[in-house]
Amino acid sequence: MKIIHSLFVVFLSAIFLSSCTEQKEMSSVNPVNWQKRSAELPANDSLTKAKSYLGIYSEIYSTSEHNTHDLTVTVSLRNTSAEDFIYLTKAAYYSTSGELIRTYFDYPIFIKPLETVDIIIEESDNTGGTGANFIIDWLDDSELTDPIFEAIMISTRGQQGLSFTTQGKRIQ
Repeated sequence: MKIIHSLFVVFLSAIFLSSCTEQKEMSSVNPVNWQKRSAELPANDSLTKAKSYLGIYSEIYSTSEHNTHDLTVTVSLRNTSAEDFIYLTKAAYYSTSGELIRTYFDYPIFIKPLETVDIIIEESDNTGGTGANFIIDWLDDSELTDPIFEAIMISTRGQQGLSFTTQGKRIQ
């Protein structure tokens, strides 16, 4: 009986230690299977290149410049057309210092009419910092309304909740 008890303790310890070292994959790295959205564009297409800037905050200052509060970020890529697909060609995420953190896709993808596609940056991923941003490249059709790119930042601790939004700005 004592041997079984000792083996049981060793078994539970091994499970506990292995669960402590396992790292959870961050959903912000692969939230959507972008390949399923890839699109072939004809060579003689009349669409023109456009670019938008979207400021986000994966953390904000709290009480002083030495304390920060981590946030969950939802980046929404919205097609405002009720009839036509839109095409995005790149979504790149940059840190406060302007360093590229990751590129979500760098080939044409489609978004269906009135569809919204989200990129989630988890609260535990504060690599962007207090002045992070996205540069989103897309293809403009002068007959359609522009897509909307916005971010919602949120966090809750105890009874305190924080939330705010930002909207993208066309820069090209």
